[in-house]
Amino acid sequence: MERELGPEETELVGQWLDTGNRIEGDFVAARIEWLTSESLVRVAATGWTTLYRDLQDGRLWELTYPRGELHGGGPPRLAVIAPAAAAAKYGVRTS
Repeated sequence: MERELGPEETELVGQWLDTGNRIEGDFVAARIEWLTSESLVRVAATGWTTLYRDLQDGRLWELTYPRGELHGGGPPRLAVIAPAAAAAKYGVRTS
């Protein structure tokens, strides 16, 4: 069962696991996938990053793939981003 973001959470970092037969995301990567497809609302995107809003508390979250040396940027990272930083980076109103 997936769960919504808690107020104490500010960053989720997925990992890739080698199962012996293939590489797959861990439970955090799977949770990020669920959150970005079922819970958070997409606000904007630029390049390999996407901005989301949590309708429960209004916080802005940024989805990135910070391991550029890996295929597809590696596993996902979902982290809170300040409204001013989001507005500057994505060129959108964030309030």
